[in-house]
Amino acid sequence: MVIQSNMSSKAIVEAWESTAPIFVKFNVPLTYKTLESAIESEILPSLLVELNAAVGSSTETCVEGG
Repeated sequence: MVIQSNMSSKAIVEAWESTAPIFVKFNVPLTYKTLESAIESEILPSLLVELNAAVGSSTETCVEGG
């Protein structure tokens, strides 16, 4: 599964505990708001890259729909 902007930081950390320090690094609070609505759009791409790298996921490793 690829971590996407329509997911919440709280749900991501619940699924992948190892991502918690990345949210701290980017100063993103753990909430149920989607990432795209909770953080500035300028940092969102970098955050998503780091989160997906931390969980070993990318668009190359996943197929659409699961």
